[in-house]
Amino acid sequence: MRNPAPAILRRLPLTIVSLALLLSGILGLGPFLERSHGQSEDGSLPTGRAAASGVVSSTMNPLQIALLHWYNANLATQFTAGASPYGVAFDGANIWVALNGSGKVTKLRANDGFNLGTFTVGSNPTGVAFDGANIWVANINSNNVTKLRASTGAVLGTFAVGTQPVGIAFDGSNIWVTNNGSNNVTKLRASTGAVLGTFKAGTFPAAVAFDGANIWVANNGSNNVTKMSTSGAILGTFPVGSQPGGIAFDGTNIWVANFGSNNVTKLTTGGTVLGTFAAGNGPSGIVFDGANIWVTDFSSTTVTKLLASTGATVGTFTVGSEPVAVGFDGANVWVSNFNGTTVSKL
Repeated sequence: MRNPAPAILRRLPLTIVSLALLLSGILGLGPFLERSHGQSEDGSLPTGRAAASGVVSSTMNPLQIALLHWYNANLATQFTAGASPYGVAFDGANIWVALNGSGKVTKLRANDGFNLGTFTVGSNPTGVAFDGANIWVANINSNNVTKLRASTGAVLGTFAVGTQPVGIAFDGSNIWVTNNGSNNVTKLRASTGAVLGTFKAGTFPAAVAFDGANIWVANNGSNNVTKMSTSGAILGTFPVGSQPGGIAFDGTNIWVANFGSNNVTKLTTGGTVLGTFAAGNGPSGIVFDGANIWVTDFSSTTVTKLLASTGATVGTFTVGSEPVAVGFDGANVWVSNFNGTTVSKL
């Protein structure tokens, strides 16, 4: 069983990390994503042409609903994204996917999965976040983050952070980046990329989330989460499960995916544990859809859906191989299937 977080979240010299990731299949020096017919070198498309949608497969969702229609709704569909898809983010209209295996990000139209472009970022991108106008990408093997204009994919800047940046989040004004190799987080001004501070976290910080007031960091190596103010002051450290790698806020509570203990932890924003709930094998990514919590089961090729109010399992759905990250577009859930080139839409 491979843990996608610890496999890339290990404090070692960069060259050793690269080798370890290569051997584990995380970096995979496979060929770069082929450009769609007519696509330019920078990933843009000529006027009047659109890339193929890249649909790979479409299967029935056992919880399908087809109200007032005579056709089946809610299909589980896979679209081609690129080599080793990792982080996923929604910009209000499109899905952005970090391609860990090619140093690029792909932009897919959310309503139909059409490929709108593939754009070069740093080395082995992992986390992706949207700031309301721009896309931010954490590049684990080049120790920086890339800022792109969401409307065009144009690179607006590349900014140095700590060692082995992995997770990334927006707090309404600033960008927060977890630096797994240096056990800290970097805060950057979203408008300029200027570094506003570097703050200590736990061991091997992985994912990061904003709860509307404070920053939460899942510490993969110390089995806890750190809560800090937006000024960087530590407000608390709270134990969760084994090897936490994903973190999400549901509007009231914090949810943490614990890869090593095959469960998720639900906490109040004060740090009180409200429950621990079983997920699949190797929980990795986690997201809230307005009513439910979705968890990627990296070693089970599934995602688990939990009712946010109670933690009860609502369903388990098959996606691609090694699902690692998950995002929500306001209507559908998107899952990056790391061991391949696809993302699944549920």
